[in-house]
Amino acid sequence: MRLILTAVAFAMPLCAVAVPPAGTAVAGYVFPQKTILQPGQVDADGMTRIYYAFANIKDGRMVEGFAQDAENIPQVTALRRENSQLEVMISVGGWLWSGGFSDVALTAKSRKVFIQSVMEFLDRYSLDGLDVDWEYPGMPGAGHAFRSEDKENFTLLLKELRKRFDSEGKKRQRKLYLTIAAGASDEYLAHTEMGKVERYVDTVNLMTYDYYTPGEDTVTGHHAPLFANPADPKHVSADATVQAFEQAGVPAGKILLGIPFYGKVWGDVGDKDHGLFQPGVKAPGVDAAYSAIEDTMLGHGFTRYWDSSAKVPYLYSEEKREFVSYEDAESIGVKCDYVRTHGLGGVMFWSYFNDPSGELLGAIGHGLHEESQ
Repeated sequence: MRLILTAVAFAMPLCAVAVPPAGTAVAGYVFPQKTILQPGQVDADGMTRIYYAFANIKDGRMVEGFAQDAENIPQVTALRRENSQLEVMISVGGWLWSGGFSDVALTAKSRKVFIQSVMEFLDRYSLDGLDVDWEYPGMPGAGHAFRSEDKENFTLLLKELRKRFDSEGKKRQRKLYLTIAAGASDEYLAHTEMGKVERYVDTVNLMTYDYYTPGEDTVTGHHAPLFANPADPKHVSADATVQAFEQAGVPAGKILLGIPFYGKVWGDVGDKDHGLFQPGVKAPGVDAAYSAIEDTMLGHGFTRYWDSSAKVPYLYSEEKREFVSYEDAESIGVKCDYVRTHGLGGVMFWSYFNDPSGELLGAIGHGLHEESQ
């Protein structure tokens, strides 16, 4: 998951949120950054798992990412009193803070030091487990150090974490969970051993978004398509990613389908095909929270279109020459149908505060219970 610095909206969810079906995960990332969480700001009813993002890595050890974490994390763990099934975990790394992973995973000694720091962190905050968000093994990510050995060392790190978690879990008589956030690309699969990795993790959280990113991509496109549009030059989709991970050895039941609660905005886009798959540049506010899309774009000069092939919406403003790829309740309903019919483990989303009304989280709960119309 990219460490997207979107504004935190301090509002309580307004929509009623359905409880997820038994055995289906709804995992949401909560990313308060330098702000202090307010009572009632996070409603855990619609989630089975909360990832508090992000812990950082310093001198080979896992540490708090922000000074406010010491106050915020206990507020999140307290939500278990309201939802006894809720798991609260810490996510370490992310797009900007993955620079220490290659060194941490390099040797048996460095892995031992890191794992000990993980245990101390989990104990300090009474957490249920760890999400390893290494972006990415064997690849530079946001300019991070990386090594060819990362491929095998990533597996070893997870194997040794799993062993320690299982040992500590027996002592404590409660399970400690281990998950990863995985890049949605063939390149990620080529630099990891997913057939081995899956043995040690409880879920593989597929980041099935950012397939198209303004600036990196000079042509517009869906950043989270469920299926590939035949006209898509890159021919990318969440479905193709899921199939690729299954072929690499990850059981469907361990896969969580990633859903973005934010959109991507291109500027200087011509009106052909309402801006879809057309040349464009990165617009101001390139990563737009769903709340911003709803409040400032829908009904404010932008027209919504539906791609029946990709099963996602998009917006276009002829006047502003802007194209927006995003997710809404309709596309989430279709994706939840996909999760159920393909036997996936559930969904995860980035991130909670991009949907302060609770509309998208509500759509997940509804969609996991019944087929969307």
